[in-house]
Amino acid sequence: MGDPRAFAEEADAGLLSPVSASPLVAALTGDRAVLAAILAVEAGWAAVLEHAGLAPAGSAAVVASAADAGRYDVADIARRSQGGGNPVIPLLADLRRNVAALDGAGVGAGKAVHASLTSQDVLDTALMLVARNTVSAVLADLKAITAALAALAEQHADTLCVGRSLTQHSLPFTFGLRSAQWFHGAAAAGRQLEALALPVQFGGAAGTLAAGKVLTSGSAATPFTMADALAKQLGLAPAPAPWHTNRIAVTSLGNALAAVLDAFGKIAADVLFLSRPEVAELAEPRAAGRGVSSAMPQKQNPVLSVLVRSAALQAPGLAAQLHLAAATFNDERPDGAWHAEWPALRQLLALALGAAGHVRELACGLRVFPDAMRRNLDLAGPLLLAEGVNAAVAPLLGEKDGRTGKEQLQDVVDRTLQVPPPEQPGTYRRLLREAVPAAVATDERLNGLLDPANYLGQAGEISRRILAAYPDFNSPTPDPKGASRG
Repeated sequence: MGDPRAFAEEADAGLLSPVSASPLVAALTGDRAVLAAILAVEAGWAAVLEHAGLAPAGSAAVVASAADAGRYDVADIARRSQGGGNPVIPLLADLRRNVAALDGAGVGAGKAVHASLTSQDVLDTALMLVARNTVSAVLADLKAITAALAALAEQHADTLCVGRSLTQHSLPFTFGLRSAQWFHGAAAAGRQLEALALPVQFGGAAGTLAAGKVLTSGSAATPFTMADALAKQLGLAPAPAPWHTNRIAVTSLGNALAAVLDAFGKIAADVLFLSRPEVAELAEPRAAGRGVSSAMPQKQNPVLSVLVRSAALQAPGLAAQLHLAAATFNDERPDGAWHAEWPALRQLLALALGAAGHVRELACGLRVFPDAMRRNLDLAGPLLLAEGVNAAVAPLLGEKDGRTGKEQLQDVVDRTLQVPPPEQPGTYRRLLREAVPAAVATDERLNGLLDPANYLGQAGEISRRILAAYPDFNSPTPDPKGASRG
């Protein structure tokens, strides 16, 4: 196998997580993205210090130049992070060396590096930066997804299909309403994600800002104004106080990402079932080399949905890990719970972004087969309308042989179910006609009651109300390409 160290840079390439194995996911959530975010925090802090007159003039430019992520060996820093328990400590040593080497004018830029901060301030803030960039990309995909789903809902508002409950045919439905419900889940999750506040972290060694108070002594600045300035510099939300052991910012982010993956999982689960050959109501968009089998050349596996479902199945455990860590953040700085948080959060970000790209392609290129939907709807025949028939006719039937109208109609259903399925549609119609006098319901009236298009309830209005509730996720111009980013 050779020297395993040679493969260190490829350690998180996604070999066993294909749903998130894409250049964009790696660029936004990979090790180098985290390293770049840590360096961005240090460079941003140097700029804030210089602006406040708390670091020598010219410091920020030197630190910014030294904070080029390309100067650093990610694998080496990861190995050395075992010495202090986090990657900020070895990275700081390298950053200080680079700052000293680049400070040719002797401005004393080293004084601006990490002044009054602690490792948790930097890493928490860096992870919020990683989250901000990733969430922005997820939301871009989400809005393309919801636009495509809204278009499907409108295009198929009158496309009849069968509704299913507990795996069985239940009532007439429309594919438009199914698409609108997919839209509803994705848009609601997207709104939750969009509303997140991703805050800057500051607090110093024990969350008291003691070093920050010393740093700002004698100046117009305070540790709080400095923290607000850093938030503005980095494009993060200000925080009213340090949150070293109050992890609501992290768990809220985890919850929102899990909600997005829940919504994606629902879409994937439906497409997986509806694309089965014996159902054949939907099919994923075709792409060369996708959906193939290593053994069966005829296979066309719904791989987009399979990958999305794999992400959705992982999300609850990862979100739970964040909550478990949050509940055990002991003292003023925790001993392990913080560290357990990092991989779970990053994996959630990677899964959400990876899945969003696949769902975007799926939603924008989904193939819909209305004829198959009608075929499956007709399998149950008029029995599918038994609820509506009962509601309309039972109150009009008088008592007969000691049985109410509802009981008489239930007997019709029970007797129908005793014959083989192919004979049930004709049997139900015949027995219903025998049980309902023409004076109660004419043939025309019964035929109307047995037409699935006449028993859709408020399906159309439900769809309209869902789409109207999220105008910001309901663009009239969905992405026609739905191109994969992987």
